[in-house]
Amino acid sequence: MPPASRGLVAAKTLVHALALTPATILAWQIREEFLTGSGGLGADPVAEIEHRLGLWALRFLMITLAITPLRQLTWQPVLIRFRRLLGLYAFAYATLHFTAYLVLDLRGYWTQIFEEIAKRPYITVGFAAWLLLVPLAVTSTQAAIRRLGRNWGRLHKLVYVVAVLAVLHFWWLVKSDIREPALYAGILAVLLGWRLWKRGFSVRRRAAAG
Repeated sequence: MPPASRGLVAAKTLVHALALTPATILAWQIREEFLTGSGGLGADPVAEIEHRLGLWALRFLMITLAITPLRQLTWQPVLIRFRRLLGLYAFAYATLHFTAYLVLDLRGYWTQIFEEIAKRPYITVGFAAWLLLVPLAVTSTQAAIRRLGRNWGRLHKLVYVVAVLAVLHFWWLVKSDIREPALYAGILAVLLGWRLWKRGFSVRRRAAAG
């Protein structure tokens, strides 16, 4: 195996290890909470579990969106090789977040989810964000990319809608202190603003060249 390939494998292995660390720590704390009642999950373990999984889903979503600007700023095309991986971790944590809500909050009365979606706006936008992530995760294989062709890129632009809905879900969920969701809203504004600026710059350059 060439040194470059070995380096890429090592880097991906490290990303996997780092990405799985929050889930591993949380799983250990849940085990300790169940066995001893002192897992460090606070007075409301269910809320803490759901919050932490949702927060990591949002973080991985932001990191995924940051890959393109970082590649453009650093001139390191290899960074693109990590975008799909990080996006799948965002979906995985979002799915765990949703599952925790169904199992721990609704306690098996899953048919209530439709009532909750209808009457609670923050659940409505959160569920919509997760639902839009599903086709992105399903079509993240090389076979799907080849089969969809140009439509793959159009479909995966839904990630911007997902990001907006995810931040809105977090914002509406928080009842008083909005500093943390505001931080993620600011990060998202920068990431989307960069893309708009780059697109405008490309249009102006083509116009000047033509």
